[in-house]
Amino acid sequence: MIMRNLVNQPFRIFAYLNYLTPKSRKEILELLVGGLKRLEYRGYDSAGVALDSSDGKDIAIIKKQGKVRALEEEIFQHSNLEFDSNIESHVGIAHTRWATHGVPSEINSHPQRSDLDHSFVVVHNGIITNYKDIKTLLEQRGYEFESETDTEIIAKLIHHLWVQHPSYSFRELVEQVVQQLEGAFALCFKSKHFPDECVATRRGSPLLVGIKTKTRLATDHVPILYGKDDLPHSHKEHRPHRRGSDITMLPRSESTSEFQPLEDNQVEYFFASDASAVIEHTNRVIFLEDDDVAAVKLGALNIHRLRRSGAGDDSHAREIHTLKMEIQQIMKGNYEYFMQKEIFEQPESAVNTMRGRLNFQDNSVTLGGIKDYIPEIKRCRRLMLIGCGTSYHSAVATRQLLEELTELPVMVELASDFLDRNTPVFRDDVCFFISQSGETADTLMALRYCKGRGALIVGVTNTVGSSICRESHCGVHINAGPEIGVASTKAYTSQFISLVMFALVMSEDRISFRQRRLEIIEGLKNLDQQIRQVLKLDDQVKELAKSLFQHKSLLIMGRGYNFATCMEGALKVKELTYMHSEGIMAGELKHGPLALIDDSMPVMMIVMRDPVYVKCMNALQQVTARDGRPIVICEEGDEETKSFAAKVLQVPKTVDCLQGILTVIPLQLLSFHIAVLRGCNVDCPRNLAKSVTVE
Repeated sequence: MIMRNLVNQPFRIFAYLNYLTPKSRKEILELLVGGLKRLEYRGYDSAGVALDSSDGKDIAIIKKQGKVRALEEEIFQHSNLEFDSNIESHVGIAHTRWATHGVPSEINSHPQRSDLDHSFVVVHNGIITNYKDIKTLLEQRGYEFESETDTEIIAKLIHHLWVQHPSYSFRELVEQVVQQLEGAFALCFKSKHFPDECVATRRGSPLLVGIKTKTRLATDHVPILYGKDDLPHSHKEHRPHRRGSDITMLPRSESTSEFQPLEDNQVEYFFASDASAVIEHTNRVIFLEDDDVAAVKLGALNIHRLRRSGAGDDSHAREIHTLKMEIQQIMKGNYEYFMQKEIFEQPESAVNTMRGRLNFQDNSVTLGGIKDYIPEIKRCRRLMLIGCGTSYHSAVATRQLLEELTELPVMVELASDFLDRNTPVFRDDVCFFISQSGETADTLMALRYCKGRGALIVGVTNTVGSSICRESHCGVHINAGPEIGVASTKAYTSQFISLVMFALVMSEDRISFRQRRLEIIEGLKNLDQQIRQVLKLDDQVKELAKSLFQHKSLLIMGRGYNFATCMEGALKVKELTYMHSEGIMAGELKHGPLALIDDSMPVMMIVMRDPVYVKCMNALQQVTARDGRPIVICEEGDEETKSFAAKVLQVPKTVDCLQGILTVIPLQLLSFHIAVLRGCNVDCPRNLAKSVTVE
């Protein structure tokens, strides 16, 4: 059984190609819409499809803001699509969008087109980081843009190259396009100039090809074809099935860029960002690798690479995998629950939050959403960070660093309490409103309160087009990807990283902070690998959960940079397990909580080699002196701390202000495993909603 953990991206691709396999237009549309429904998560804001028009001379594009159901209703209201007409060969592409560039709207939805004639259309996952440079170039060439997306530049760029090089094949045009793009993407192209052809490629964003035939596939591999300067020994193009020996394709010559098949066969291909979209149609899939270009022409699939990726790369083929799992399993990857999947996605979500913003070559940080407001923010009286629950904890986690690098007073407020107190707000205040959904009612009302008093409003959300996003003067999109589990995990770490990046931007011109900034940037550079190391503790944490799940309470203590981790960990335990749990400031231990300590009270303590290490050790010794048996989260190799612990979880060392990202993950895992052992609904805890839109 093959199980892949596909990276969660804020968009989803689905494409369908039938070759010599008659389908009615209605069946094709139902396939496309059905594929999108399989990929739809809460949070997607628009969807669209592109297919050949009824006369076959144009491409019909239908897009709709809202859920896939709204698109489906829009499609079947069209009377000019001739639903009953049969088509032997056809390409259709479809997409669900979760806005990153431009607000949710039909114009910003995918597929994006090259021109009014629909010469080329494209659907895109990911983010193009150099889209502004390409857009400027294309505008100088006379192209006009209708959307706010980074995707539209791809459609116009391929059109520009086609005008320049009309003899190029569809695949060669796509290869030329992707060489100009920076960032992460999966792309699927359709063109009226190349009927019945589809070309797809990926870099840093998942994409697979499903193959469906009536007869058994002849081979379990598809040969990889390289550029003419780096050709492998074999020149074969994959046919979905054959009789007798392998069908050899004509090698590429100097006069043609096409591979000519020697026979025709009925076949259907599916391109998708996730196997859940294709499993109901076929269980035979190829997982494309970065910089693969998969092209289908005349029913033949070839996978092309311009060059080998390195001296050790001797890949000659991509394996065709057989999927043996249920659709719901595939949607969750290897995982039984969405929350578990999202915990394990944090190496990727952390990178996505930094992608296009942190340049590790020149150690620069760019937050495009607030760039123009930085001078005004630097002149402010104070910073106010306002949120609820997990979002509030991300503010607490970064307050100390913000105070250090901005040298401004930093207030951290619970939105509900902030409103209850009618807190004074002034025109020279800068107020950050932090919310995963961007719709949190208390946070939104606090935003309007501050905006009415003339403060500068900065939104920090995971949902472009949300109310907080729209009503802020500027903002930072955390790019964590859709989060399905009600208990927030990867959004917390992405909010944390976003606020750290803001602190780095605020101190970029301060010579006295240069060394500190370099340490933090180096820590961010290594963060994804260190998160992967922490996730390897999963089995240890699971064993720990078995010793805790029958208890009624759990105390979690720490101080300094790790106090926020204690509060966030305790919140996760409460949300998921329905146990009582409390995050305690270790400095307050002797002022009351010490009365709770005995040999039967479960206590977790976070003790890191940071500026408050000696004080944390003092608290740890106070706990052991009262017969407490503390479970300690500490740095790898810290023998002194381990000697006072009943049980230990060791995490990698990083710069002090980032340590909270690594220490919170064992607590996320612990709350998950305790919830499973207690038989709780992990993804949908009782009484809670993902987006809290009421006071």
